[in-house]
Amino acid sequence: MRTRRLGKTDFLVSEIGLGTWQLGGDFGPIEDTDASTILANAARLGVNFWDTADVYGSGLSEHRIGTFYGKPDGLVVATKVGRAAALYPDKYTKGGVRESLEESAKRLCVDSIDLAQLHCVPRDVLEAGEIFAWMDEIKAEGLIKNWGASVETVAEAEICLEQAGLATLQIIFNIFRQDAAESLLDKAMDRDVGVIVRLPLASGLLSGKYTRDTEFSPTDHRSYNREGQAFSVGETFGGIPFETGVELADELRGYVPEGQRMSLFALRWILDHKAVSTIIAGVSRPDQIGVNAEAGDLPELPDSVHEKLKAFYDEKVRPTIRGEI
Repeated sequence: MRTRRLGKTDFLVSEIGLGTWQLGGDFGPIEDTDASTILANAARLGVNFWDTADVYGSGLSEHRIGTFYGKPDGLVVATKVGRAAALYPDKYTKGGVRESLEESAKRLCVDSIDLAQLHCVPRDVLEAGEIFAWMDEIKAEGLIKNWGASVETVAEAEICLEQAGLATLQIIFNIFRQDAAESLLDKAMDRDVGVIVRLPLASGLLSGKYTRDTEFSPTDHRSYNREGQAFSVGETFGGIPFETGVELADELRGYVPEGQRMSLFALRWILDHKAVSTIIAGVSRPDQIGVNAEAGDLPELPDSVHEKLKAFYDEKVRPTIRGEI
């Protein structure tokens, strides 16, 4: 597994990371044995960047990572803070943020968290700016080694990039959500901020496996948040109506080399952007992590393909996205 430098943290992290939302059971129950096998497979394949959050399964994801005994050398665990009911949406205090991170450290079985990310906190909180100073102070105290921010929109990312202490920025970025490539990625590189990509497959649309008749569990956000009922609509299928997304994915097949998985093509597209440090791809089955890891071995896509995909996005995909990008 190839590695890249994670911004000013100086951590070397695998190009393909592991997203552990599913390990919290938020997409449906995952048995302890399957969760351990997923982590073991990640460790075996050299996937050394694991992303979690305090609200994934009310701490279950963090607990499973913390108590896993087969952690690889050089493992970097990133968690998030700011979406628990004690803080979100308008109860943020320095003491509350610190307490939440202390609980995360306990579940992760560490004295100091490798990377703590603000978890899609409201834009007005970011604009007020106090929360950034709190993160600087908590880092100085030693509870966290680095801090970053996970955001929903380019505008929120721009606010965060103005903060000198920001080490990483987690964004939605994929073939169906290309706007960050216009200027945001270059700004992140200029400021030595590591870019972490989430939703690389647009909630699975870019796997190319869905049809209009595909159904999801009622506990899966692809069911209960299709219209943004629970949180930002952009977090589910990138804000694209499901049926439209299926049609766009079918059209995208024409750009994928014969015999290549669409999901690997989509991951390779992201890795071609040098500002990206790592991609966090969520898995719910032990075998998926191995498939995702293959993307790093593929050759870069030709410039001509990138140009065609940009035109495809501008003309056909972007007009269908709901919510702020």
